[in-house]
This record gives sequence, C-alpha cells and structure tokens, in this order.
Amino acid sequence: MKFNHGIAVLLCVSICALIPLKGLQAKELTEEGFAKYVAQLKKEALAQGFEQSLVETSFAQVKFHQRAVAADRKQPEKVETLDTYLPKRVPGWKVKKARSLYKKHQEILTEIGHKYNVQPRFIVALWGLETNFGKFTGGYNVVSALSTLAYEGRREAFFKKQLWAALTILDEGHIKIDNMKGSWAGAMGQNQFMPTSFLAYAVDGNGDGKKDIWQNQVDIFASMANYLKKEGWNDELTWGRQVKLPQNFDNSLAIPKNTGSRKKWLKAWSTSEKTLAEWQALGVRRTDGTNLPNVDIKAALVFPDDENGRAYLAYDNYKSLMHWNLSYYFVSSVGHLSDRIKFPPIN
Repeated sequence: MKFNHGIAVLLCVSICALIPLKGLQAKELTEEGFAKYVAQLKKEALAQGFEQSLVETSFAQVKFHQRAVAADRKQPEKVETLDTYLPKRVPGWKVKKARSLYKKHQEILTEIGHKYNVQPRFIVALWGLETNFGKFTGGYNVVSALSTLAYEGRREAFFKKQLWAALTILDEGHIKIDNMKGSWAGAMGQNQFMPTSFLAYAVDGNGDGKKDIWQNQVDIFASMANYLKKEGWNDELTWGRQVKLPQNFDNSLAIPKNTGSRKKWLKAWSTSEKTLAEWQALGVRRTDGTNLPNVDIKAALVFPDDENGRAYLAYDNYKSLMHWNLSYYFVSSVGHLSDRIKFPPIN
C-alpha cells in the first residue's frame, strides 16, 4: 500500500506533541493485548455516549496494525536540507500537474477562493503535497489505525481523542466505516485531516448534507480553504519570500529554528517581526539584490535550515500554514509550489 509516508510523519510530528523517545522502553504489543484494549475502548465509547450499534459497527473490522506502530516509532533522519528537499517535494512534473489541475478546476476554485478569501493556488498546492492531488490518501481503516496507536501508549490520550472524533464523524453520517480510510497516523482523505481537524474545519461545500473529504472535490477544496480562513489567512498577502542578507547580519533577529512548540514559536514570531521598511533598513533584500516591496506589512525572518542556508521573510499567512503543519520544510514546499502555479499566469 502506497501513500505519502513523509507527510504523514510530518503531520504526526507537528500535531501530536511528540515526547522524547530516548530512555523510554517500548511497550510490548500483542494481538491478545490489543483485543483486550479494544474491548475497553468500546466500553469507553459507550460511556462517551455513542450508541451501541455505532460502536459495534465501527469496531467490527478493527485490527492491530504493526506497520502503523513501526512507522510511528521510526525517528525521521535529519539528513535533508531545503536545497535537497524542495526538488524532491516540488519536482517539475508536480508543478506541471498542479497547473493543469488548477486550470481544470478553475471555476470551482475561483468560487471557493472568493467565498473564503483564500487564493486558489494555495489550495491546489496543499492538495498536491498532502496526497499527490488525491492519489495517495492512505488505505488504513481509520478506527483501526487510531486504536492501534492508542494501544501503543506513548500518546494514548491524543489518539483516543482522535478516535472519539472519528466515531462522531461516523455518527453524523459523513462517511461509512468501510470507506473511512486514512494514513497510518489516522489522517483522512485528500487533504489528510485528523478527525479533530475534520470536526473543526471540514465543510459541506456542495450542500448535499455530507462533508466528504475523500471523494467530493468541492468539499475537499472548501474544507481546505475553510481551514486556512479560520486560522487567519489574508488573501491580500502571499506566504513569504526568500531574501538575501547583508554581510555581518545579526542572525539573532530571526526566529530560532527549534522553539519546542507552536505556542513558543508564535511568541518568538511576535517578538521578532518587523515592518518591511525596517528589514530594508537592516540591509535585507530580495534574492536578486533589489529592494523589498514598499508596502506597510510586517514579516518575521526564518531560517528553515540554519544560518548558512536559505533565509525567508515570512508574512502572516506563513503562520496559517505552520498551523496546518508545524514544519518549515512543509510550508516552504507549499509556498514554492503555489508560486509556480501563479507564475507564469495560467490562461
């Protein structure tokens, strides 16, 4: 079964608040232990107020996924740089496909873009990077995946919360259990929403009474746009721009690369952002050496790799993308793909 393991790992790292693994002894996991755990989960689901029939149906085909545990426990190797990552994440064929699909769906994308005040190119970029435009959405039964990872134990409370959200989605009738597929981490559909994100952001874009992020293109696009809108998106801004720094620049003016949490990252942003005029006065320029745009907006400076790597001025929309996935690399790939969709203009 093929799907985007890289994005699933990034997603899980960004939303699950991973605890350090060194020094922790892995819990012994068995089929027998899982069966007992599922029996307890069913009791808890009933205590949560879910109907017996829903619980029985939802857990009828549940099984232990050792591969999900292995994927979850595997630590990402930190060998990439943005210079090696971006060509792999945003290759020429993906740019070509993104532009083609943008043109194909332009009418509905434009309508959704106006409704939610989100530029359609960012919707297509997210779609392309999350699931290769819906091609790789994951083949795991979501209830099974979430039950497995809750049983694994390191983030039991998180995955239980996702499981109750998944049952709520089933209870509301948006999808049937046999069609509720996702990644090993429980991320669902063509936009890879975790169940709690589905409840918070998914919308019924075509008015059929269901929020279908698996098959319904309008719902998929509208849900992505609604997510960005709810997280503060401003369609009068872009995401950011790569910049050139002067010699002997004070690198402490940038947001630290590893702040430890989204809350700390946002705090660092608030204390380091400056107007473009202030960055201009500090010697920051576009990559071609020309002046920064003469507009009254603020931006923060980020180094996705380190002080010797690429530097970006990030606008407020960058924060919305970092809420989607707390990864400089992911946000950079979304930004670069969206720029390639915009330029040259699609007729």
